[in-house]
Amino acid sequence: MIAEFSITPIGSGVSVGAQVAKAVQVVHDSGLKYQLNPMGTVVEGTWDDVMAVIKRCNDELLKECERLSVVIKIDSRRGRAPPMEDKVLSVLDRIRR
Repeated sequence: MIAEFSITPIGSGVSVGAQVAKAVQVVHDSGLKYQLNPMGTVVEGTWDDVMAVIKRCNDELLKECERLSVVIKIDSRRGRAPPMEDKVLSVLDRIRR
């Protein structure tokens, strides 16, 4: 499974980099494969592992933030899914044709 998620503190001002860094540290420490992008983080793993790391991010940020907005987009499929890098390369290959 591949999931892209973002967690945004509400009411913490316009700069949320410190909170984002704490969430990314949780993802990094999980050992799951991940990629950052300007609008969120993509995580790859089993359903349970991915959802658990998103919950840990939520729980960690709620220690210092009163309210969070969490957005999750999931690519779920039967069988073995191609790694996230292969999905990107597939699109890039089509562009180059």
